[in-house]
Amino acid sequence: MQPIFTLHQLTLENAHLLMGADAFDHPVDPAQLSAFVENTHHELIFAISETKVVGLASGAILLHPDKPPIFFVNEVGVDANMRSKGIATALLQKLLDVARRRGCQGIWLATEVDNDEARGLYRKLKARETEGFVIYDWDGAMDR
Repeated sequence: MQPIFTLHQLTLENAHLLMGADAFDHPVDPAQLSAFVENTHHELIFAISETKVVGLASGAILLHPDKPPIFFVNEVGVDANMRSKGIATALLQKLLDVARRRGCQGIWLATEVDNDEARGLYRKLKARETEGFVIYDWDGAMDR
């Protein structure tokens, strides 16, 4: 059986494919896309079904002067009509593989307590669920 989607790692050459994609929370801004692609610490994997971008997983390498690099998973999203087809699992697994190949020695993310779909995905991929964290934000970072 043929897969219903293909995975792609974002590059300068394929970045144009993200323009007009509905898989994002907001319309893709060409200047932000360019800045994202040019920053070597950012990674984005996207899924295409037929000719449409139907999902993405993105993150960034975080550096500290006293620790090895770690990877922050910023977002995982799949079009509502394409869910339950293995796309999110494939996207996140590929992103985790990229982070590990790039030398990251830890990977983390946060999600809402009531986001059962996301929590199920992370458990499926053998993530450790931690407790006791509170998120603080400035300037509306969590509102975007």
